[in-house]
Order: sequence, then C-alpha cells, then structure tokens
Amino acid sequence: MSILEKRSLAGGRLNVTTMGLGGTGLGNMYRATDPKVAHETVHAAFENGLRYFDTAPVYGFGLAETRLGEAIRTLPRGEIVISSKVGYDLVPIPDSEVKPVLWDEAPPFRADFDYSRDAVLRSIENSLKRLGTDYIDMLAIHDPDEAIHFVKGEDPYARSRLREAMDGAYPVLSDLRSQGVIKAVGVGINQWEMLSDFVEAGQFDYFLLAGRYTLLEQEPLATLFPACERKGTKLVIGGPYNSGILATGAVQGATFNTRNAPQAVLDRVASLNAVCESYGVPLPAAALQFPLAHKLVVSVIPGARSVAELEQNLKYMQWPIPDGLWTDLKSQKLIDEASPLPSKAA
Repeated sequence: MSILEKRSLAGGRLNVTTMGLGGTGLGNMYRATDPKVAHETVHAAFENGLRYFDTAPVYGFGLAETRLGEAIRTLPRGEIVISSKVGYDLVPIPDSEVKPVLWDEAPPFRADFDYSRDAVLRSIENSLKRLGTDYIDMLAIHDPDEAIHFVKGEDPYARSRLREAMDGAYPVLSDLRSQGVIKAVGVGINQWEMLSDFVEAGQFDYFLLAGRYTLLEQEPLATLFPACERKGTKLVIGGPYNSGILATGAVQGATFNTRNAPQAVLDRVASLNAVCESYGVPLPAAALQFPLAHKLVVSVIPGARSVAELEQNLKYMQWPIPDGLWTDLKSQKLIDEASPLPSKAA
C-alpha cells in the first residue's frame, strides 16, 4: 500500500493520507528532540508524501504546535491537513514549580482540564498562534477520561468528563464546523469504552483512538465500530505500536500502553512475531498495516522524533506482506476472527 493513498472523512470534506505524523515526539515526549531535527522530520514527512499532521496543546505544553508551525511555514498549507485538540488549559507557572514529567525540557506551564466554552475558544486561539496558521482542519476533544491508562479489570470511567465535554466543548466545535471554520470534530482518547458513549451523544466525524485497535487489541470491533459505522464516524489510530512493544518486540522492559508489558502480553507478542518471522516480515510492518484494513480507519499516525525514525516507519508501511501471514494469525487466534485483513485476504 502506498503511503500516498488518501482516505476521506467528514462526509468527504477532508482527505488524509493513510499514514500521518503523530506530534508527541515534536513535544519532547520522554526525551528532548533537537529543534532542527524536529523541523527536518516534518519536512521529510512532507517530501515522502505525508499530508496529515496531528498535534495538541498539551504535547510539550505548546512545544509540539510551535515546532510544527515553524516547520510548515515554508510548506503549501493548502496541501496538508492538521488536527489539534481542546480540553487542556495551559497555565503559566514559575520555573521553580516545573517538575520532570512526561514532557522533557518543556516550557513553564501546567495543564489543567477545562472543557468550558471560554477555555475552548481560548485554546483554539492560542493553537492558531503557535501553529502560525489561520485555520485548523480537525479539532478533537482531548482526554475526557483525564488521560488515564487503565488495564483489564480497572474502570475506564473512573474519571469521566464526558458530560462537561458535551455541554461545553462540543457545542463550540459543532458551531465552528457548521460555519466552515473547521471541517471535522472528533474525540482523542486512550480508551474505546467512553467513545461508545460519545458516538451516541453527538455527531462526530472522527475519533483519534490511541492504541485499542492494533495488532494486539481488537476489542472495539464488536460494539464501538458498528456504532461508528452507523453514525459515519471514522477512526484515526494513534499509538499503532501500543506505545512500544509492537516496535521492539517482546524484549525485556518493553512497554505496552505506557506500562511495562505483563507476561501475557509478552507471550502474545512473541507469538505474533514468530508468525511474522516465518514470512520474513518485521513485526512493526504488520503492526502499521493491520489497522488500515478496516474501512473505518482512515490513517495511522506513529510518532517520529527523527528523519531516520520517520523513514523506518515509511519502510514498514510499504513492506510487502503475504496474505498467508494474516490468515495464519487468524487461524492461530492471535487476532480477532472478525478483523478485516489487509490485501486480498478475507
């Protein structure tokens, strides 16, 4: 599959490339990215045919949007699609209060959840300034579960701001869409359960789902996906490597959805990798291509913090994968029987 392929969402108002660039690396997630390297990575993405860039105010407390904006300044804005998010209010704090957390070498802000109308409008205005553009194509309500990363047995509704988001943020975004100011309204979240409520609560063009529909996880197939199809909601898959393990394989210290992978996941990944190796296919290639077999998925957006990482992702995206690999994964019950398969396999 060529990465130049485009898929439509928002009733055909937008077309995005099947691979986009996730923006967390531009925001110094886990470790700092050199500004020059960040700029080069965005340009390499464009030169290699990517036309979809995702970002958010909370990524590096404004750093990711700023770097993306600086990089696209010399690119044809009309040829690219940018998605950002609302829901975090960036509050300035003294340098002395800055604590090392998810974002390395971040500006002195803290991120407070705020889905009110005023906060959303303020967030959009500040995003436009950082991006240096006069419009954002796609806007998503960000982390209405307060970005919890839960595991089986834990409650995905332990912290829910669904009502706040629907009462405050959604009407603002819906109005902007009806005016043509933005073209698509979505939700960006790390779980699928709450999306089952959002899809019924409003008219969403897309959900940006981090993980949860990957080579390792297909739970949304039975309930969320049929609801999305009924409502015309498409899916962008972030975290296609499940935060690391589908890129590294079942190695010591591998991370699964931001935590150390439990033994059951390590064993499953080892089995997935064994099938891939039998066909001479790298595990990350299968991980990147698998979600796109579903007709609702319009793009996968792995992050990249360097040109080398980007080019490796592009290589995986275009790696030829025999149909037999996919059917073997199904026959060994390593992927859900209901999962659509890439290529000609059914």
